Amino acid sequence: MAAGAAILSGEDGSPVETVNPDGRADVVLICEHAANRIPDALDDLGLDAETRGSHVAWDPGAAEVARAMADRLDAPLFLQRFSRLVYDCNRPVFAASAVPAVSERYVIPGNDGLDRAARADRQAAVYLPFRDCVAGFVRRRIAAGRPPAIVTVHTFTPVFEGRRRTTELGVLHDADARLADAVLALLSAESDLEVRRNDPYGPADGVTHTLKVQALGHGLPNVMFEIRSDLVADAAGQRAFAERLSRTVTAAWGLLHQWFGPGADLAPEVGRLIGPVPRGAEAGPA
Repeated sequence: MAAGAAILSGEDGSPVETVNPDGRADVVLICEHAANRIPDALDDLGLDAETRGSHVAWDPGAAEVARAMADRLDAPLFLQRFSRLVYDCNRPVFAASAVPAVSERYVIPGNDGLDRAARADRQAAVYLPFRDCVAGFVRRRIAAGRPPAIVTVHTFTPVFEGRRRTTELGVLHDADARLADAVLALLSAESDLEVRRNDPYGPADGVTHTLKVQALGHGLPNVMFEIRSDLVADAAGQRAFAERLSRTVTAAWGLLHQWFGPGADLAPEVGRLIGPVPRGAEAGPA
């Protein structure tokens, strides 16, 4: 596609879907890989239907879990409406993986050989509106005296490069581990699930970009969930994970307020002092 050409038509619509913007919970949910839609102008990126439907194009099940969490928590949710192969909104803007020419074992013809101007067009059409929409909402919540926790929802493929993954739920964080520490302590009591920290991905893989952009700069508690996609392949699994994660986020967010007190300074340096979570600490979001 020629640099500078229009990417999104009126029929394509906005790259951002906002759900429950008036939600009362002091939690903001984000799902960057919610869809596998490709703008008409990009001609399916030269991919066949099988590839467009595979995990390489999106995170199957993530949007359904995130929507159910928004409902259970009464929280606002922001979803990216286009495939991460068009532009990955959870990667550093200058990273090759933001517009990959190859992803896992798949070659992406429509991304091959893109020059800087073409990448910038994708960024302007898909990434910047998404980033700025979320950032503006977060700033308004902070200005209103309601600084939120930032929670992102993803899924990962059960088999990667021929190897079966045994992790069932990854709890990811970057430099600020406060909320992740509380979540992991709570989930450690649930022996039916294989939960690991910063697995199958971690900060070194560039996957905490949204947490850095939307949370770290404001000192907001944050966590990223990675669910193995075979566990949320149907409505029952999606409901079960939405209920579990909503319950855990509520307890963990409430724990931070119990530990430090409402309105306390939850600076990242202080967050490392959080010890074992007292059982029964079930206070919910304000």
